[in-house]
Amino acid sequence: MSAPSNANAAPLVGVVLEEQIDITVDQVCALCRVERTQIVHLVEEGVIDPMQPASAVAQWRFSGEALARARRAVRLQRELELNPAAAAEIAALREALRR
Repeated sequence: MSAPSNANAAPLVGVVLEEQIDITVDQVCALCRVERTQIVHLVEEGVIDPMQPASAVAQWRFSGEALARARRAVRLQRELELNPAAAAEIAALREALRR
């Protein structure tokens, strides 16, 4: 028995939800289970960037991609006992390998 042909199948189209979300710095803190200062360090180290520059940290908004990066960096910090700069470097290397 042969497999059915997909020659006439329409291409799948979708939206990655993580790219569509817009969350506050406090929500990132809650989801990563860290204090705000740790998220500030990740921003200072360039691991994550707020979607739009804002002078007050409380006004920062992040994408789902930034949340995923923050979670990875926090996990690296916890598991390997890394400082924010080292976690940022590892996260950047991982991103470069994925491209």
